[in-house]
This record gives sequence, structure tokens and C-alpha cells, in this order.
Amino acid sequence: MRTLAIDLGTRRVGLAMSDEGGRFATPLDVLNVTSPEQAIPPILALIQKESVERVVVGLPLNMDDSLGPAARSTVVWGSDLSRRSGKPVIYVDERLSSFAAEQDLIDRKRGGEKITRRQKKEKLDALAAAGFLRAFLDGKLAAIDIGESRFGSPT
Repeated sequence: MRTLAIDLGTRRVGLAMSDEGGRFATPLDVLNVTSPEQAIPPILALIQKESVERVVVGLPLNMDDSLGPAARSTVVWGSDLSRRSGKPVIYVDERLSSFAAEQDLIDRKRGGEKITRRQKKEKLDALAAAGFLRAFLDGKLAAIDIGESRFGSPT
């Protein structure tokens, strides 16, 4: 099952894609946007072009597992994407995914790979999306039911 992962940000949106078998997660692209809504048209085109069957969106939960303003905005955005694409949107906990991606880039740089500050900035969000997609595909990261009582109303 082809799955697209999205690390939604206000300026950059990281994208990662699984293979058709749903075993591998690969960083795909980072969209530079002025608002998250601006990312929807190119994502809809990608969903169509790549025959994506589901979308995994990273949910920026607070450290106490509650939904803050950023997570609530992400849920509203994801609901709009689902409605417009006709594809299910699954939310996963993305806490610390950017930190893990940054550590990966640091390790690669220490290993001799030449990565400029600009390249790091361009790759980070796609690597974060690939990280939480990989964890989701491996069964290490469960889908979050945003209707759960611990979150209250998502809007």
C-alpha cells in the first residue's frame, strides 16, 4: 500500500513516500510555503500521480500528550486534505522526529558526507517525515485516534 507521509510546518512541509509494498520509507521533497494551505494543491497532484492510498500526517503533540494549537491546526488541515483527496489521513505522534532527523544528518556529516547548512535545512523535514513513516510501517508508531477523550475536541 503506497503511503505518503507529511511533516507539516508553517514554512516547510516535509514529504516522504513508501514503496508499493509498504516496507520502505524514502524522503521525497520539502515544499517551501508561506502557509500550510499552499501545500495542498501540490500534495493532491502527488497523491494522484503516485497512486497514494493513504496519508500519514505527523501530529505535533505536547509533551503531556495533549493537543495544542499546532496539533489542532494540523488536524483541521489533515481533515481538509482527506476530504479533497478522498484518501484516509492517519495521524501519528511526530514528537522528536525533527530531532532524530537532525541527529541522522549530524552522523552522516561525521561519517564524511558533505552537507551544507542549506542542504541540511532543505532535507530535514523530509527526513523527519521518512522517520515517522518508517516507524509507522514497522508497527512501532501507532495511529492516533484524534477523537480520543484525552484530546478533547480537535477543533
